Amino acid sequence: MKISFFAANDTEIAAAAAALGSDFAVSSTALPLDAHIAGNYADSEIVSTFVGCDLSKAVLVQFPKLRLIAVRATGYDNVDLEYCKAHGIVVSTVPAYGDATVAEHAFALLLALSRHLVACVEATRRGEFGYVPARGFELRDKVLGVVGTGRIGRRAIEMAHGFGMKVVAFDAFPSTELKETPDFRYASLPDLLSAADIVTLHVPATPETTGLIGDREFDLMKPGAVLINTARGQVVDTPALIRALSSGRLGGAGLDVLPQEPLLRREDALFKTGAAETAPVLKDVVADHTLTSHPNVLITPHNAYNTVEAFQRIMDTTLDNIRAFAGGAPANRVA
Repeated sequence: MKISFFAANDTEIAAAAAALGSDFAVSSTALPLDAHIAGNYADSEIVSTFVGCDLSKAVLVQFPKLRLIAVRATGYDNVDLEYCKAHGIVVSTVPAYGDATVAEHAFALLLALSRHLVACVEATRRGEFGYVPARGFELRDKVLGVVGTGRIGRRAIEMAHGFGMKVVAFDAFPSTELKETPDFRYASLPDLLSAADIVTLHVPATPETTGLIGDREFDLMKPGAVLINTARGQVVDTPALIRALSSGRLGGAGLDVLPQEPLLRREDALFKTGAAETAPVLKDVVADHTLTSHPNVLITPHNAYNTVEAFQRIMDTTLDNIRAFAGGAPANRVA
C-alpha cells in the first residue's frame, strides 16, 4: 500500500518505514499537506498528517485512491468528515499521547506568567541584574478553573493539587470519579469563570466550543485573572481576548494555539491564487499578530505536544492504526 507522510521528520519516517515493512511503500515530505502539493502524492492509498495539514474537500479530491487518513494527533477538526464518509475514507487518530506533556506545558506558561520569567531572562541577557519587574504571584491557594476534564484536563487537576491549588471544573459530561476528588468541584461555566484566578482550557475544537470564551465570559472573570489555552485557537474569541487584555480585565494570557496558525506559519499563502483573502481572515491574522507583541501575553507555536515521549507514543499508535486498517479491523476510528 502506498503511504504518504506529511509534515514529517526524516528520521522518524525512516524508522516508520522499517517498522511497517515491505508491504508498504512509504514517501514523505516535511511540508504540511495542502492543495498546492496534494497532486504530487495523488496515488496515495493512505495519508498520514500532522498539525498544520489541510484535509478539506479541495485537498481530498486530489486523492482518488485514498482509503485511510492516519492523523498523527488527537484532534481532527481539519478533516472534512462528510467528504470522507461519502467516499468511504476511514479516519483514525491518536486518542492519547500527551496527557502529561500538554498539561505540563500549560503550567509552564502559567509559571512563566506568574513570575514574569521571560522579562527577567531578557533583562539578565542585557546585563541588567538590578532589574525589578512587576511582582509575581504564588499558585498556592489560588483557584484553577479547568474547562474540560478529559485526559489532559485531569492531569492538569493532579498538577494543580501538587501546587496546593483549589480546583473548579466545567465539563459537558462530568466525571463521577472526579467528583470524589478533594479540593475539587464541578460548576457551570459562568460560576467557574467568576470563581477562578486562572482558567485553563482543555476542550476539543467543535461547533459547540468555537468562541466558547468571548466578551461575555471575560466580563465574568475576576479582574486580573489569567487565561491559559493549550487546546485550540478557535475556542477563544481573539478580538474579545484583546479587548479584555487592553481594558485590564484580564491580567495575562498564556497561549499555545491561535485561530490562524497555518497562515502565521506561511503568510505568503494569503497572496496565492485562490486564497481566501476575506476581511474576517485578515482581521484574525492581524489580531493574532497583536497578541504576539502584547506585554502580558506569552505565546508558544503550538508546541505543547513536543516531547520525545509524546512523539514516540504518536508514532507507535499511528503505525498500529495503519496495520489495523491493512488487516481489515480499523482502530481508533473517528465515527
